[in-house]
Amino acid sequence: MCGIIGITGRDDAVDGVVNGLRRLEYRGYDSAGAVINDGRELRVVKRAGKLGELVKALGDTPLSASTALGHTRWATHGAPNDRNAHPHLDPSGRVAVVHNGIIENYQELRASLGDGVRFASDTDSEVVAHLVADELDRTQDADLFTAVRTVLARLKGAYSLCFVAVDDPTTLVVAKYEAPLIVAHADGVGYCASDVAALIEHTTEVAALLDGQVARISPDGIEVTDVDGASVEPHRYTVDWDLSAAEKQGYDHFMLKEIHEQPQAVADTLLDRLNAPAPGQPARLTLDELRIDEGEFGRIDKVFILACGTSLHAGMVGKLAIEHWAGIPVDVEVASEFRYRDPIVDPHTLVIAISQSGETIDTIAAASHARDQRAPVIAISNVVGSTLAREADGVLYTHAGPEVAVASTKAFTTQIVACLLLGLYLAQARGRLYTSEVSDTLGRLEQIPAALEQVLELDGQIRELAERYKDVDYTMFIGRHAGLPIAMEGALKLKEISYLHAEAFPAGEMKHGPIALIEDGSLVVALAPAGHVFPKMVSNIQEVRARGASVLAIGTEGSTEELKAHADDVLTLPEPPHELAGPVLSVVPLQLFSYHVATARGEDVDQPRNLAKTVTVE
Repeated sequence: MCGIIGITGRDDAVDGVVNGLRRLEYRGYDSAGAVINDGRELRVVKRAGKLGELVKALGDTPLSASTALGHTRWATHGAPNDRNAHPHLDPSGRVAVVHNGIIENYQELRASLGDGVRFASDTDSEVVAHLVADELDRTQDADLFTAVRTVLARLKGAYSLCFVAVDDPTTLVVAKYEAPLIVAHADGVGYCASDVAALIEHTTEVAALLDGQVARISPDGIEVTDVDGASVEPHRYTVDWDLSAAEKQGYDHFMLKEIHEQPQAVADTLLDRLNAPAPGQPARLTLDELRIDEGEFGRIDKVFILACGTSLHAGMVGKLAIEHWAGIPVDVEVASEFRYRDPIVDPHTLVIAISQSGETIDTIAAASHARDQRAPVIAISNVVGSTLAREADGVLYTHAGPEVAVASTKAFTTQIVACLLLGLYLAQARGRLYTSEVSDTLGRLEQIPAALEQVLELDGQIRELAERYKDVDYTMFIGRHAGLPIAMEGALKLKEISYLHAEAFPAGEMKHGPIALIEDGSLVVALAPAGHVFPKMVSNIQEVRARGASVLAIGTEGSTEELKAHADDVLTLPEPPHELAGPVLSVVPLQLFSYHVATARGEDVDQPRNLAKTVTVE
């Protein structure tokens, strides 16, 4: 959600902040602002709308200083307008703050300041600047670092907070609780950011603050303490991708680039997964980080998969894989609902939490609830050092590289592959598959990248279909078995970026209500690969065509000849190397279809309205 970038110790700090905000645009936002500290005053410029509005305003009023903070806001408290944009000042202009998260007790805190205090915004964030300035005024020997720590003890909620004070022009003070915040220092310059993407052009050596940690950043270095002032260590790590990975590299949009990166991304997810425990022993499938004894998996009698949005659909494929290979019953749960319904979780329950960023607050909270019940938690994430990865008992990284477009593509396919690997790992750990069977299956999965290259060759044909169907008022996606989660993902992609009405249903459920929505001019996208449910899918296609719908069928080489007799349009995919790998192939045409529909309609593909890439508020 909100993006934060702070710099101290550079003559061109304002330019650096603007460049950092550009790299954070993918997170989703509706206003942007910056504050500079020149030692005489805090000068704030902020505008509703896209970053270009802020850049224009900065051009009208050139600012120069070695310390600056920038922010992109995704509105929660208060409308997305100039006055509610960050940064926020206290009434005297002594302290400025930018904030990601929600201060849950902000109304109580406002009241504590008295009736005479004037607020310039409707946000929950502004009160924090007032409190810190009030602390500085009341305590003569307090500096910004001390005042912030004192105020943090009064806050309830989730936050990453960054402060500057006019009387300390070379210092940033930052604090973190349940919202991501990264700090770094390189070549005499201090940095803070909500995402490593904002810092990658400056350094690959970063540190993620842990909950309850506070940092003072200056050109001399970084000091990290807890709220009581005791020295603590953040989580330090090296970023394993470079600036070029976050650029468009000739593609019109990040989304299209990331769709075409999927063969390599899947190959990277599968890379080096077999390792021999000792010389002469057969190679076994391994996770990236595992802090659970492998024998513990033999005692697991139930699995919960927790995720949101696109990751939830990947989890639905994971359910099929784990039940098929490991023989354990699996429930897939919307993470935001999990802890509110008294789930039955105990030490024999394995919880798998899936999040591209590893910072999705709903998923982190659900996983934390499971750990409180002593359940082991394994994370599937794309970001090394993320909150979810740190707090889990084991991690399977997707290694997909940065995903900038808000609508997820390569993160989704690599999450599916990670779920397949985890299903195989559990089968191996529980003795359900021989080591040779795991190795053979992994070898088949390693054929997915080549098959994806074949699917991407359909791009031109898909573009023509998108042009034909770009103005359809209602689209229904249907599938069975492994096709159902892909139907759901296809519907989500179409409505995310084109804003057209799209829904997904199990194909067999249409006659129980949804078929009433079908009329002349409707489009039905049917996932119909060869396999044990194919004859049923043909019957479902006939049902919707009989009621006036056009049908776009996604088939495989073994099913398309029959599909051509029943569907208006057919896309032929290669046969997947394994039935459970089919979803990785069949989602790509739906990603391309959604992309081309949206571009044909003139929509902002990479930054769709009202959406954020990383959801850090509940």
